Amino acid sequence: MSQQYSPAGFSLLPPVVKNLLIINGLFFLATLSLNSAFGIELDNILGLHYFQSDLFRPYQFVTYMFVHANFSHVLFNMFALWMFGYLLENVWGPKRFLTYYMITGIGAAIVQTFVHWLDFSSIQAAAQTYAANPTLDGFVAFVRHNFPRHYEAEGTIRNFINEWSLARNSPEYIPQSLEYASQLIKLQMDIPTVGASGAVYGILLAFGMMFPNMLVYIYFLFPIKAKWIVILYGAIELFSGISNNPSDNVAHFAHLGGMIFGFFLIIYWKKKSGFYSS
Repeated sequence: MSQQYSPAGFSLLPPVVKNLLIINGLFFLATLSLNSAFGIELDNILGLHYFQSDLFRPYQFVTYMFVHANFSHVLFNMFALWMFGYLLENVWGPKRFLTYYMITGIGAAIVQTFVHWLDFSSIQAAAQTYAANPTLDGFVAFVRHNFPRHYEAEGTIRNFINEWSLARNSPEYIPQSLEYASQLIKLQMDIPTVGASGAVYGILLAFGMMFPNMLVYIYFLFPIKAKWIVILYGAIELFSGISNNPSDNVAHFAHLGGMIFGFFLIIYWKKKSGFYSS
C-alpha cells in the first residue's frame, strides 16, 4: 500500500490530538465557570438529548463530544485520546485522523439515539397500557420496571405511592399518577449524553486494527496485545449495555457505536485506497 502522508517527524503530540485536548479542556473549564457564575448548564445545552425532548437540537450530535460530566470523565477520555490517538495521527495524517474522530463520534451519537428510541418506544407503550387501566398495582409495576431509581429512592414518587396505598380504591389519585408517568418519561428524555467516549472507543478500535500485536501496558504494569484490548473492551461494553443496570449511567451503546462506525470506515478506506493513504 502506498503511503502518501509523510510527516516531517514523529510527534508525541501531533496537531489534531493537541487541539482536541485543548478544546475539550476549555469546554470543561467553561462548563464549570458558566454554571457556578451564571447558572448556565453548558452540558445541558450542548449535550445530546433524545430527539423528542424539548431540549434537543440537531447540532448536539457534534457538540456532545466536547462536554464532560466531571473531571475524571474528561481526564480519562483525554488520556485515552492521546495514548491511542497520537500514533494513529502520525500514521494517517491530521486530515484523515480528524475525519475518523468526527465520524466515529457522530456515529456513536446515532447508535445511542437509536437505542434510546427502542427504550422510549417500549416505555411509551407501557405508559399507554397503564393509562388504559390505571390502578395502584399498575402504576407501581410501571415505575418499578421503567424507572427503578425513582421507585427505590425516597421522594415524590415514593411518597405518592405510599399515600395511594392508604386509599387504594380512591379515584382521586389516578389523574396524578398519569401526570407522574408523563413527567418521568420527560425527565428521562431530558437527560443528556455527553463526552468524547464514543470517538475514543473508535480510536481504540482503529489502534487495535492498525497495530494488533503492539503491547499496551494496562495500568502501566500488565502487557496485553492491542487486539485483545479491543476485543475485551468491546465485550465489556456489549455485556454492560445488554445488562441495562439501572444504577449504571454510562452510554455503553455509544461506545459500541463509535467502534462499529470506526470498523466500517476503516474497511471502506482499506478497500478504496489503503489504510495509509490520505
